[in-house]
Amino acid sequence: MKRERWVKGFAIIAAGIVCFSACSKKDEEKAEAASAEKIVLTVAARGGTHTDVIQAMKGEFEQKHNCTVNVLGFGADDLKQRAALDSINSKGVYDLVMIDDPVMPEFTENGVLQNLTAMGYKDDKDFVEKSAALGKSPYAKGDTYALPFTGNVQLFFYNESVLKESDSALPASWEDVLKTAKKIKSAGKAGYVIRGQQGNPIVSDFLPVLWAYGGNVFDENWNVIVDSPEAKKALKMYCDLFAAGANYEKNDIVASVANGNAGMALGWPSWFISSANAQAAYAAVPDRVSASSAQNATGMIGNWMMGITANSTHKELALKLLTYLTGAEVQKAAVDKGGVPTRTSVFTDSAITAKYPYFSVIYEGTKNSVVRPRTPKWSAVENAFGIELSNVVSAGKNIDTGLADAKKAIEEIMKK
Repeated sequence: MKRERWVKGFAIIAAGIVCFSACSKKDEEKAEAASAEKIVLTVAARGGTHTDVIQAMKGEFEQKHNCTVNVLGFGADDLKQRAALDSINSKGVYDLVMIDDPVMPEFTENGVLQNLTAMGYKDDKDFVEKSAALGKSPYAKGDTYALPFTGNVQLFFYNESVLKESDSALPASWEDVLKTAKKIKSAGKAGYVIRGQQGNPIVSDFLPVLWAYGGNVFDENWNVIVDSPEAKKALKMYCDLFAAGANYEKNDIVASVANGNAGMALGWPSWFISSANAQAAYAAVPDRVSASSAQNATGMIGNWMMGITANSTHKELALKLLTYLTGAEVQKAAVDKGGVPTRTSVFTDSAITAKYPYFSVIYEGTKNSVVRPRTPKWSAVENAFGIELSNVVSAGKNIDTGLADAKKAIEEIMKK
């Protein structure tokens, strides 16, 4: 019953199962038409670079296994909805699906993904440990349900010229960030740009600051602690950073830092870095409040995972494709197509790091990264938390009241 309610929610969001079924039928017909004799493996992927990588790399596998790999690219929300809705079918349209790592708990709890360990898969130690942990249920300790396909971790981006104009060095702490932001602001530019829109944007942007203060959303026993003293100090810092800068959406954040209208911001590598070139300088997210305070891991990990659907009719071949696409040789070849590694051997390959120096920063950031809370209710929690953060930052709500209301809302979600 619980799983049925979960899938029903996606059906409503997707504007009805009838529409989805029609789309799924078209996908199935495309796959069947691709070859009357060969096995067709259908991959539901995140559109854009991820899809481009699979398309570029699939040929060798198709030839070796005499099969066709049909790659379908979707937006992040659409991909999640389609995978969830298709999971109720006895025979799935998709054999493999990509999963944004915070979604993993939802998909494992609701039976969307095949247990790879039960199929005989043995963990590959070449994967960066923090990345491999994302594919396990329970997190980091249980069986493996997905493998890390694309690496990603939040970084600190800044415009070197803007910092130089303010006679500032790269900030090592959040107090340094604020001090530098104020100097830049006094010169007529945005010192620090927040991404303060409700939901995922503001929560993803605020959590690294919260973690630096030693705070979190939940404690180790899943008690909600968003109103802790650490959280209140972190949100005060976040509001001060906004006062010394601006609140922009993603594209404007990138443009403002890249063109020198703003000094600093948090972001994902794919926003600021294209091929071997970067539109801004980059470093690890500051991991302390001040020069004298304790260090805390602050870089948010955000890998795209890939798993086999529980209702795939070609699971054995799908597992071979999964291990092929996430293998070291394919990852090495894929970097020139826009792929970002998840394997230590690729991150540390001297020829690759010479060409793509930012991989070293991503690698170090990933090893010291922080994972978002592993609960199937994270999407709802993130939305509720994001509403109250936005109320404080953009609408002037009192910090204590806003965090108290956020705690209440999150506790109600966790009770359901």
